[in-house]
Amino acid sequence: MTYLKQRKLDRAGIWITTICAIHCLLLPLILPLLALIGFSFLGEDLLENAILGISVVVGLAALIGGAKQHGKWSLLLPLVAGAFIYSQRDLLGPWGEPVIIALGAGLIIYAHISNLRRSRKLSASTATPLAEAENI
Repeated sequence: MTYLKQRKLDRAGIWITTICAIHCLLLPLILPLLALIGFSFLGEDLLENAILGISVVVGLAALIGGAKQHGKWSLLLPLVAGAFIYSQRDLLGPWGEPVIIALGAGLIIYAHISNLRRSRKLSASTATPLAEAENI
Protein backbone atom coordinates (compact mmCIF):
# COMPACT_ATOMS: atom_id res chain seq x y z
CA MET A 1 0.00 0.00 0.00
CA THR A 2 1.33 3.41 -0.87
CA TYR A 3 1.98 6.00 1.78
CA LEU A 4 -0.67 8.35 0.34
CA LYS A 5 -3.36 5.66 0.31
CA GLN A 6 -2.50 4.58 3.83
CA ARG A 7 -2.52 8.22 5.00
CA LYS A 8 -5.99 8.73 3.51
CA LEU A 9 -7.24 5.60 5.27
CA ASP A 10 -5.81 6.75 8.61
CA ARG A 11 -7.39 10.16 8.23
CA ALA A 12 -10.72 8.58 7.27
CA GLY A 13 -10.48 6.31 10.30
CA ILE A 14 -9.87 9.30 12.57
CA TRP A 15 -12.87 11.13 11.13
CA ILE A 16 -15.20 8.13 11.25
CA THR A 17 -14.25 7.38 14.85
CA THR A 18 -14.68 11.02 15.85
CA ILE A 19 -18.08 11.26 14.17
CA CYS A 20 -19.13 8.00 15.81
CA ALA A 21 -18.09 9.28 19.24
CA ILE A 22 -19.86 12.61 18.76
CA HIS A 23 -22.97 10.79 17.56
CA CYS A 24 -23.00 8.53 20.61
CA LEU A 25 -22.30 11.36 23.05
CA LEU A 26 -24.91 13.76 21.66
CA LEU A 27 -27.59 11.15 20.98
CA PRO A 28 -29.21 11.29 24.44
CA LEU A 29 -29.62 15.05 24.05
CA ILE A 30 -31.08 15.05 20.54
CA LEU A 31 -33.00 11.74 20.44
CA PRO A 32 -36.33 13.34 21.39
CA LEU A 33 -35.92 15.87 18.58
CA LEU A 34 -35.00 13.14 16.10
CA ALA A 35 -38.21 11.29 16.90
CA LEU A 36 -40.25 14.42 16.26
CA ILE A 37 -38.80 14.92 12.79
CA GLY A 38 -38.84 11.25 11.79
CA PHE A 39 -35.14 10.49 12.17
CA SER A 40 -35.33 8.26 15.22
CA PHE A 41 -33.52 5.51 13.28
CA LEU A 42 -30.33 7.50 13.92
CA GLY A 43 -30.57 6.37 17.54
CA GLU A 44 -30.71 2.68 16.76
CA ASP A 45 -28.01 0.36 18.07
CA LEU A 46 -27.75 -1.15 14.59
CA LEU A 47 -26.59 2.18 13.12
CA GLU A 48 -24.13 2.77 15.97
CA ASN A 49 -22.66 -0.72 15.56
CA ALA A 50 -22.48 -0.27 11.78
CA ILE A 51 -20.52 2.98 12.16
CA LEU A 52 -18.20 1.31 14.68
CA GLY A 53 -17.77 -1.64 12.31
CA ILE A 54 -16.84 0.67 9.43
CA SER A 55 -14.37 2.42 11.73
CA VAL A 56 -12.73 -0.91 12.61
CA VAL A 57 -12.56 -2.10 8.98
CA VAL A 58 -10.97 1.18 7.84
CA GLY A 59 -8.64 1.02 10.84
CA LEU A 60 -7.55 -2.51 10.09
CA ALA A 61 -6.89 -1.66 6.45
CA ALA A 62 -4.84 1.42 7.38
CA LEU A 63 -2.91 -0.19 10.23
CA ILE A 64 -2.14 -3.43 8.41
CA GLY A 65 -0.99 -1.44 5.37
CA GLY A 66 1.15 0.76 7.59
CA ALA A 67 2.55 -2.16 9.60
CA LYS A 68 3.67 -3.86 6.38
CA GLN A 69 5.79 -0.79 5.71
CA HIS A 70 7.08 0.22 9.14
CA GLY A 71 6.81 -3.14 10.94
CA LYS A 72 4.96 -1.84 14.04
CA TRP A 73 2.24 -4.51 14.29
CA SER A 74 1.60 -3.66 17.94
CA LEU A 75 -0.45 -0.64 16.77
CA LEU A 76 -3.26 -3.10 16.08
CA LEU A 77 -3.61 -3.56 19.86
CA PRO A 78 -5.03 -0.10 20.66
CA LEU A 79 -7.35 -0.37 17.65
CA VAL A 80 -8.78 -3.71 18.76
CA ALA A 81 -8.86 -2.70 22.45
CA GLY A 82 -10.54 0.60 21.59
CA ALA A 83 -13.15 -1.11 19.44
CA PHE A 84 -13.89 -3.64 22.18
CA ILE A 85 -14.13 -0.96 24.87
CA TYR A 86 -16.30 1.19 22.61
CA SER A 87 -18.63 -1.75 21.92
CA GLN A 88 -19.22 -2.05 25.68
CA ARG A 89 -20.52 1.53 25.90
CA ASP A 90 -23.75 0.51 27.67
CA LEU A 91 -21.95 -1.47 30.38
CA LEU A 92 -21.81 1.29 33.01
CA GLY A 93 -25.15 2.90 32.24
CA PRO A 94 -25.83 6.42 31.01
CA TRP A 95 -23.30 8.07 33.34
CA GLY A 96 -20.43 5.78 32.44
CA GLU A 97 -21.18 5.73 28.71
CA PRO A 98 -19.33 8.97 27.85
CA VAL A 99 -16.22 7.73 29.65
CA ILE A 100 -16.26 4.40 27.83
CA ILE A 101 -16.88 6.09 24.47
CA ALA A 102 -14.07 8.60 25.02
CA LEU A 103 -11.63 5.87 26.09
CA GLY A 104 -12.47 3.54 23.20
CA ALA A 105 -12.47 6.29 20.56
CA GLY A 106 -9.26 7.72 22.03
CA LEU A 107 -7.47 4.39 21.65
CA ILE A 108 -8.62 4.01 18.05
CA ILE A 109 -7.57 7.56 17.16
CA TYR A 110 -4.23 7.05 18.97
CA ALA A 111 -3.58 3.98 16.78
CA HIS A 112 -4.27 5.97 13.60
CA ILE A 113 -2.15 8.94 14.65
CA SER A 114 0.75 6.66 15.63
CA ASN A 115 0.45 4.85 12.31
CA LEU A 116 0.49 8.17 10.44
CA ARG A 117 3.58 9.34 12.31
CA ARG A 118 5.50 6.11 11.74
CA SER A 119 4.56 6.01 8.07
CA ARG A 120 5.45 9.68 7.59
CA LYS A 121 8.81 9.14 9.30
CA LEU A 122 9.55 6.10 7.13
CA SER A 123 8.41 7.90 3.99
CA ALA A 124 10.60 10.91 4.79
CA SER A 125 13.66 8.75 5.44
CA THR A 126 13.30 6.81 2.18
CA ALA A 127 12.18 9.70 -0.04
CA THR A 128 14.27 10.73 -2.99
CA PRO A 129 14.50 14.37 -4.10
CA LEU A 130 12.26 13.56 -7.10
CA ALA A 131 9.63 11.94 -4.87
CA GLU A 132 9.73 14.94 -2.51
CA ALA A 133 9.18 17.30 -5.44
CA GLU A 134 6.12 15.30 -6.53
CA ASN A 135 4.55 15.63 -3.05
CA ILE A 136 4.69 19.44 -3.20
